[in-house]
Amino acid sequence: MAGIRCISSTMVQAETHKAWTQRVELTPWDLNLFAVGPVQKGLLFPRPKPSPEKEIENTLIQHLKASLAHTLDYFPPLAGRLATNEHDDDTISFCIDCNNAGALFIHAEADGVTISDIVKPVYVPSIVHSFFPLNGVKNYEGFSNPLLGVQVTELMDGVFVGCTINHSVVDGSSFWHFFNSWSEISRGSIHLSKLPVFQRSFLHSINYPIRIPRSYAEQFHEEFILPPNLKERVFHFTKQSIAKLKERANAEVGTNSISSLQALLSHIWRSVIRNKNLDPNEEMIFYMLIGARARLRDLPKQYFGNAVKSESVKMKAKELQEKGVGDIAWQMNRMIATQTEEEFKKVLESWIASPKVIKMAMMSSNVLIASSSPRFNMYGNDFGWGKPIAARSGPANKFDGKLTLFPGAEEGSIDIEACILSETLHVMANDQEFMDTVTIELIG
Repeated sequence: MAGIRCISSTMVQAETHKAWTQRVELTPWDLNLFAVGPVQKGLLFPRPKPSPEKEIENTLIQHLKASLAHTLDYFPPLAGRLATNEHDDDTISFCIDCNNAGALFIHAEADGVTISDIVKPVYVPSIVHSFFPLNGVKNYEGFSNPLLGVQVTELMDGVFVGCTINHSVVDGSSFWHFFNSWSEISRGSIHLSKLPVFQRSFLHSINYPIRIPRSYAEQFHEEFILPPNLKERVFHFTKQSIAKLKERANAEVGTNSISSLQALLSHIWRSVIRNKNLDPNEEMIFYMLIGARARLRDLPKQYFGNAVKSESVKMKAKELQEKGVGDIAWQMNRMIATQTEEEFKKVLESWIASPKVIKMAMMSSNVLIASSSPRFNMYGNDFGWGKPIAARSGPANKFDGKLTLFPGAEEGSIDIEACILSETLHVMANDQEFMDTVTIELIG
């Protein structure tokens, strides 16, 4: 498959510089992510029609740049940079300086690549990672690098819009709030339907800026080497298949509380463990990201920043093989039920007392983590020439056991992009119990 050719690279600034958002303080949720990579998600679109070669370069690209500049008026942190403040008590604090330094915009071309080349292979082709800007840049490098990067890549019959945003600035909800807003403005909206909220006054016990010992910065650097045999595969589950899993899980434990997603995640966890060569007594860990917006009363739904924490379910390998989907899903369900407002506040206050960052080395071979959400509005993003065909993620924060959740293209369906060792994915493809629930999508 051919490579990527960069046509142009520019910085896009907000149309008007809003002085009232000159500084946005970082919270424990934001600071916790300094050592890892950004959020990288992108959408594959059909090529606009008619599509002479110069039309995309002279019309579409200029339109996307202009609409991005307008969108940045509403999201000034994304045109800024991270900043450090030093204090007399030998501490430091961090914020977003909304200085309108600009967001990176790359126009590229994937010579000879078609939509089918991206969506039809069993495994996600490696060229997809080249559709994203700022690869390899960690969040703590946002002091000198853009906090937002956009890459619009032309395919022979399609366009991929890849977006990279510093993870210390956004979580998944804020990422898609921006993406949805950009497409809304690109379609011609003058005013946004959902304005972002930047103030950090939702937790009264936190004093801003959060002052941290200087030694905190020593945690940022990490050498993390990915195994060379990692592959990514997108498993597609229809609404009907998910409903059957949910019904089965609830019936197994005599409840109606287990959700569709809990049943689905239990199902894929069992298959991954069943198809690895593991010590039966080894402890397996499944991390789930729990959102705060619906749990903290003072936190607006349009809050812009990170507002999630991770919690885990732990089981031995032999338990995961012996128990049914219902038992595993029930443990997930009970864990999520304990995530109250009080628990969220305790975690934030505990972090301030003992600051530490997440590191990729924590993601060992016994860990699976589910990121993103099928509830995010991905397929409603129409920039003016049609809705997307597929969603994909970039290379950031990938390891053996990373599951990225997307809504499927048809309502009620879910796609799970599984980043797992190739030998495990190969065996899973022959796991009849698992594959009976998977639908092979025919796109294009």
